[in-house]
Amino acid sequence: MRELLNTEETVRFCKALSSPLRVEMLQYILAHEETSPNDLAEAFGVSRAAVTQNLRLLTEAGLVSLCSYNSRASQKKTCFLRDNKFVITLGERFGADTVYQAEIPIGQYTDYRVFPTCGIATPEFLIGKLDDPRYFDSPQRTEAGILWLMKGYVEYRLPNYLKENQRPTELQISLELSSEAPGVSSNWPSDISFWLNDILLCSWTSPGDFGEKRGIFAPDWWSSGWNQYGLLKLLTVSGEGTFMDGRKMSGLTIHDLSLSYKSEMRFRIGVPDTAKNIGGMTIFGKGFGNYDQNIRMRLIFETLPEMQEPD
Repeated sequence: MRELLNTEETVRFCKALSSPLRVEMLQYILAHEETSPNDLAEAFGVSRAAVTQNLRLLTEAGLVSLCSYNSRASQKKTCFLRDNKFVITLGERFGADTVYQAEIPIGQYTDYRVFPTCGIATPEFLIGKLDDPRYFDSPQRTEAGILWLMKGYVEYRLPNYLKENQRPTELQISLELSSEAPGVSSNWPSDISFWLNDILLCSWTSPGDFGEKRGIFAPDWWSSGWNQYGLLKLLTVSGEGTFMDGRKMSGLTIHDLSLSYKSEMRFRIGVPDTAKNIGGMTIFGKGFGNYDQNIRMRLIFETLPEMQEPD
């Protein structure tokens, strides 16, 4: 799920969906794997130039991405949807001076506790050996594009750029997740929990470890019998509670976290020993999965009025 937060982003999105042809192209891409621009031209009876123009608008809106690959003597392109669920929120709070965002590489964790089955890899190679937690200490981990564990956690430090007169009103974290099964299994539930500064935000049950088809961004060397892709999840903590993809998970609010410009923000994600379903966890980053993104965080804040000195 993706939330549109500013006017420019929302206008591009609405413009892209204003054409019935582009909407039908999205539906076709969703229903057909490895759709090429030529496939779209043939399916809708339009020229390749018209397809290129419409794909450009869909790409600029963040609805579609193009992936190139070599096929014998030529290079081919395929189209895929980046997301199929969107939230449009209108309001002044999404101006450039009321929000900041950052993307944290999945290997840039600052603490971990990992139990096999486990592993970590960059888009180019496996780091160390499978099922050996010691390799989570490798200096090469900062280049990682995927990591997995059966139980335990990884913890990240989120940047705090607040000023003294600013107060957070909403925290959003987006990442691609799945379970971690022996091999792969779409029916492998796992209770994944999320914490900030040791405060439990919520738990979400991942339905499985998906591998019936290759991840869109999976490297060529990545085995088809390993984790291929996950679900893109949006965790939101606001003044109304804690939400996962818009569904309320707990009554814990942003105010309960007591965040200020001095606060550290330690984001932990994992499968605890006490979970009902200990089915592991896989985090997909750049170069793996279906979304080609790391952990994205966005902090929305308000600026408090300056205190007037008494006369």
